[in-house]
This record gives sequence, C-alpha cells and structure tokens, in this order.
Amino acid sequence: MIQSSSSNGEIGDVMRYLGNKDSILNEINAFIKEVNIPEGSVFFDAFSGTSSVGSFFKEKYQIIANDYLYFSFVYSHAKLNSANVDFKKLNVDPFIEFNRDDIGIVGFITENYSPYNQCKRMYFSVENAKKIDYIRSKIEEWKREQMISDDEYFFLGASLLESISKVANIAGVYGAYLKKWDPRAIKPMTFIQIEHTRSQKCRNVVYNKKLEDIIDDVECDILYLDPPYTKNQYSVQYHLLETIAKYDSPRIKGITGARESIDSTSDWSREGKVEILLDKIVSKTKAKHIILSYSTSGIMSKEYIESVLKRYGKEETLRFKKIPYKKYRNHQTKDEDEHFEYLFYVEKKSEDDVVYTSPLNYMGGKSKMIPFLKRNEPKEYKKFIDIFGGGFNVGINTSCKHVVYNDINFRVKQLIEMFGNVDTFDLYKYILKEIKRYNLTKNNKESYLKARSDYNHPEPPLRDSKLLYVLVLFGFQQQIRFNSSLEFNNPVGESGFNDKIMEKMISFSRRLNEKSIIFHSNDFEFFRDQIDSDTFVYCDPPYLITLGSYNDGKRGFNGWNEKEEKRLLSFLKEIDEKGGKFMLSNVLTHKGRENTLLLEWIKKNNFRVVEFNKESKIRKEIIVLNY
Repeated sequence: MIQSSSSNGEIGDVMRYLGNKDSILNEINAFIKEVNIPEGSVFFDAFSGTSSVGSFFKEKYQIIANDYLYFSFVYSHAKLNSANVDFKKLNVDPFIEFNRDDIGIVGFITENYSPYNQCKRMYFSVENAKKIDYIRSKIEEWKREQMISDDEYFFLGASLLESISKVANIAGVYGAYLKKWDPRAIKPMTFIQIEHTRSQKCRNVVYNKKLEDIIDDVECDILYLDPPYTKNQYSVQYHLLETIAKYDSPRIKGITGARESIDSTSDWSREGKVEILLDKIVSKTKAKHIILSYSTSGIMSKEYIESVLKRYGKEETLRFKKIPYKKYRNHQTKDEDEHFEYLFYVEKKSEDDVVYTSPLNYMGGKSKMIPFLKRNEPKEYKKFIDIFGGGFNVGINTSCKHVVYNDINFRVKQLIEMFGNVDTFDLYKYILKEIKRYNLTKNNKESYLKARSDYNHPEPPLRDSKLLYVLVLFGFQQQIRFNSSLEFNNPVGESGFNDKIMEKMISFSRRLNEKSIIFHSNDFEFFRDQIDSDTFVYCDPPYLITLGSYNDGKRGFNGWNEKEEKRLLSFLKEIDEKGGKFMLSNVLTHKGRENTLLLEWIKKNNFRVVEFNKESKIRKEIIVLNY
C-alpha cells in the first residue's frame, strides 16, 4: 500500500521548471472567474510542463494535458490520474524500498552523468547516480512483469524525477552542471512521492504530441496556452530528465551529455516559427474560450498576440492582465528590468465570422466590407470568380471550395501567388534579410532607391516578387505603382514591416494554402465561357467617377474609361442571361458627380442595389446584385 508520505515524511513538489506557473495560479484562477467559464468544462492544458496548472484546476474541470517532452507527459499523467495508485500487487512499499541505504547499481546515469570511472560530468554524486539507476530499472522491471499499473508506473517515474531535483548539481536547469559540488548534491537522495490525487471526478486525458499535430482533433471548451517564451530549447535544458524518464540509453554528445536526437526541438522557441504556430493553433482550436500566458521577455510581442486573438476572437471579449512575476535569473540576467507575465483571454468567433486581410495595402481593398459582402452573397454557388482580384480581400474570405483569382496587373497576381507558393517562414526570413541588407528604414530614400533599382534591373533574377513585396512595405502609402516600362516607381514612404503586417501575412498565407485557387491575369471577358448557373462572379472594377492614379492608363497597364465601363456592364448582362450570379461593387455618386451610365443600366435591367456606408455624405459604396 502507498504511504501517506515518504519514509521521512516528505511529499515532493519542488521541480524547478522554467515558466512554472505555481506562483501565479491564483491570478490565473481569478482571471478565469472574471469571464464566467462554467465548472465541468473541458480544460485543455496544451503546454502542460510539470502540470501545475492542470493539477490546480482538476477539481473544477476535466483536464486534457499535452506536452511534447516525455518527462512532462510522465509528470502530467502522474498528477492527473493517480486516484487509483495503491501498489496492491507489489509485496513492498516502493517508498520504503527505494529509500534503503543498500540499493544501487551502475547503469547509464552513473556511467555518463556522475564522476564514475573517469567521467567528468558532475550532475550527480556517484552514490546518488547508482540509486537513480537502481530505482529507474526497478520501475521498468515492475512494469514489464505487470506488478504495477500504468498509473502507478507514471506515479513512480514522476516521483523519481521530483526526488532527483533535490540532489541535482545544477543551477536551475539541466543544460549544464556546476563545476563545484553544491552541498545539497552530495547528500544521499531521498525518494519522495509527488502530490497524490486522492479522488478525481473523471479520467483525465494526457497527450505526448506536438500541439500543432493534434489541435484539429482535441474537443475542449477551454484552451490554455503557456508556450515557451525564449529561444532556449526545453529539450536541451531538461535533456537529462528526458533521458531518465525514457531510460532509453540514447546516443549523447558534448560536455553536458545532451541527447543527440533533435526530434524534441520545438518551433515555439524560434522567432518567426512561433508566430506562424500561434496563428494556426488559435484558428484551428475547437475551444470556445482561449487563455494565453506569455511574458514581457518573450519572442512574440504583445501587439502580435493581440492581432491574432482579435482576428479569431470576438474583439469585445478580449481581456488583458499584466502580472508582476519573479523569474529565474542567473548572473547574466540579474540586472534586467522588472519582469511581467501577460494573461490574455478571448472568446472565439465562429469560423464564418473570421475575416482574413490581405498583406497588401491595395488601393480600393474591401477588407472592411467583408461582413457586409458575405451577408449579401448568394445562398448557393459552386464556383467563385474574383474577377478584379487586386489584394484578394474578397476571394480569400469566400467559403466556396473552388475559387478563381484574376487581375489584369500580372505583377499583383504574382505577388498574391507568392504568398501561397513561398513557405511563410522562408518569406519572413527573406524580408528580414533584405531589410538588413539594404538598411531599409522609414523615409530612408537612398537605401530604398538602391533596393528599387536592384528590383528593376533587367538581368536575372528578374523582378523577384519577394523583393517587390519588401519595396511595397517601405514605399509611399504601400502603393503598387509601375511606369510604362513596368518598372516599379513608387517613392519611399513612412511605413515598414511590423507585427500587424506580419500577422496579416501569416494568416493570409495559411488561408491561401488551405483553399483551391486558380490564378489568372486576363481581361475579364476571358471568363465568358467559364460561367454557368453555379458560378458567382464578384466585380470590383476601377470606379469611373473616383478614378485613382493606378488606373489612369499611364502606369504600364490599361486604364479605365467609359468604354471599359460599358464593356464590363455588357459582360455582366451576359452572366445574368446565362443564369449566373454577380455582385458589382461601385459608387453612384461622388463629390457631386454621378455615374449616369451605371444608374441607367441598373434601372433598365431592374437589378438590386444595396448601400454599404449610408452615413457617408461623400462616397456611398454600393453593390449591384442580379439575384
């Protein structure tokens, strides 16, 4: 039978774990209470670590825990599912057996992590290393001989990891050992038991997976995210605990004896990768409630996190709290400024309410009109053609599976395609590299013109869309302008690459890759024979009475005039006659001018008109519908 404590009366819970939330659990609990999440909900602790958060909430919620590190999986399993741990099949109490003075064998830990047989690594004294080897091998033997259950196996494994923490000769993590013996490290190790769950309302689920591989499948009400904050890899910082938990005698390397395998490295500790992953996780989770813990010293900025949460969550529900937090410091970080923990909460939107925004600040873009356009789209259609695609704000937001993008400006079409064809992380690295290479900053004319000249140079690599995007970011009002020779000619501006643009680029690129899109750069009449009764055509042409400079016919591409307007209206009439559906965005009046051509065409054909910004006295955006 398991004792109420170890032989010397200790119950352990002393693991020093980077980012451990023990000290702010009450703050997290108060934060959750503010948003009234009902008890009995399913709480997904997606980066469980040593399961301090899951353990705290296990009496209130059903817990799903996950961590990609195996030793964290052992901890979570032990803390969340130990109600039935009693060791009835054993003829000994393991907490007495493992505290005997005469136990110990020479095994993998002794040979590689103690000063045994000329090994220089000083993680453990020889005596404690032998005891660790004995206990770990015995736990494995009992499991193999079915003398302990799975729950008991993980409970003993976690208890060993907890016991090790009290005698490890380290400063705080296992990335390196101390060169001199800490007094506590040379004391005999006592085998202590972790906190024991006496009762639990339900069986809790524990995963040992990468979060991005399971997020689509996990059914939960609450998603709690506590990802790594820094570039330090937990698989390196805790390599020794991983080896003891697995006890797989891995190939090791270097002064510290780190595991040679890189399978457990995490992209959550990589700048650029972590932003991409956060977008995916928040967009894909089935949870209604999202709670995120992060740090003022983390890789991601507060602005980026909020941008992601606002895209996929109901903005009016977004809550933020800043908590003073004492973190682990070494001699290199002791003089750093005060540290704070961030807590974010948002209630997730339905997928239909999420609006994706083009990373191109394309003149006339319809990002703010998307909810309005979606409310007025046909109920049923099988193919969507965005015939004046531009920045693709409309097409990227359609729920239709078969989408056609078209824009007569093939440079713009190539830019949009590029977001889908180029790996987003590679594009991110490219942007940073070119910014550094050319020393691009706001209003830095000389550097900007050098980059623009290189883009326009006629020799290969010819007119790289990635470099064009960098120029657009730093150009005047981020416009896309060309001269009659199709050379990019926008002057330098006051903009640049920032977190909000990065968030747009990441979410847009992911969405682009999830859809089936065919890209064209043709005149709109090219699609005449592709339209039938199952087709919905969206048209956002240049507005005849608000003509912008980018459509004046002097920029290397065709302009827009009454002839083009008549040709388009005739084309839309053909769509109507074929039974297809169309939506035309335009304006009827602007600064005292009236588009009589369009007005007469609408009246003649009895098409429906819906106003968007009725309150505007200057420019009233309208859509014309034939359904």
